[in-house]
Amino acid sequence: MRRAWTAYRLRWKRRELLWRAIRAGRRLSPLSDRTASIGKDDILLFAAIRNEAARLPEFLAHYRRLGVQHFLIVDNDSDDGSAELLQKQPDLSLWRSRDSYRSTRFGMDWVGALLLRHGHNHWCVTVDADELLIYPEWERNDLSSLTAQLDRQGIDGMGALMLDLYPRGPLGQADAPEGASLTERLPWFDAGPYRSRIVEPKGNRIVQGGVRERVFFAGDPDRAPTLNKLPLIRWHWRYVYVNSTHSLLPGRLNDLYDGPGDSRLSGVLMHSKFLPEIVEKSAEELQRRQHFVEPELFVDYHHAITDTPTLWHSGSQRLTGWRQLVQLGLMGTGEVPLEKPPVQETGLPLAAVKSIAENE
Repeated sequence: MRRAWTAYRLRWKRRELLWRAIRAGRRLSPLSDRTASIGKDDILLFAAIRNEAARLPEFLAHYRRLGVQHFLIVDNDSDDGSAELLQKQPDLSLWRSRDSYRSTRFGMDWVGALLLRHGHNHWCVTVDADELLIYPEWERNDLSSLTAQLDRQGIDGMGALMLDLYPRGPLGQADAPEGASLTERLPWFDAGPYRSRIVEPKGNRIVQGGVRERVFFAGDPDRAPTLNKLPLIRWHWRYVYVNSTHSLLPGRLNDLYDGPGDSRLSGVLMHSKFLPEIVEKSAEELQRRQHFVEPELFVDYHHAITDTPTLWHSGSQRLTGWRQLVQLGLMGTGEVPLEKPPVQETGLPLAAVKSIAENE
């Protein structure tokens, strides 16, 4: 009876989120709609952005190199030229929203509307503008090869660890000038420790650890950011993201990825949060308060960033490539089993769940 009641509640939760997406979609204003050019087997990318003009050239180039054929992006009223840049892209459709980012589930209602309209039966990449997806052999095997492999194995998606990259010096600086690649500007990362927990009733994983926990949440690690994501899914119109791309409904999709140490094929999202503009953006977020469920709990976090701390320490590792990430257990190949860390299969306390926000 309990299982039946839980399944019933989750079905209604999924329907509620789909209706939210439909309503949000009606409020999107098209700026350049080129979706008529989408082919039956095209790989699509979905994102919601605001003031990301500095990141967009590398973002678009990276995903084009991976084989994305069409980008579907919502611009949340940027004023830095992002929308103008995106409108010029021939393989991109763009919508604008002036609604609150926070009130639309941190943009997921907008993205959900586009996935519902255009994503069905396509392989879809759903990422933020500060996330660059890589996976084993990514330099020579594009997303078409990767998704063909997943299709042959009957697998509906691929998970990834969001890996925070940072500079050698204090925040507000980078190790290379503007125009250099992300991994030249932010070449360092924490190899661990990471831990994974399962949260019922959806069965979604929460992976925590890494540099942000070490520096900003050492005294309260349950509030540290969630680092596991499900960015690549063969989409169905019935699917919906629940908490950013950290979790999905139906809940079986959350079983696609357990976090670091999972030997199944997985990727890494190279996270460029700590580029020099992070200091200015954190100061702005202290005023806007759009990125967390309970923003008052993260005032100290943003203040700490504006103090420009140095994230590098003696245990930092310099990123050399995907093979290094496989050797460290941060990426799985689906071929060589790696020893998995123990997973706590009990749900988080309610207070801890509430404090884990939409945490990019």
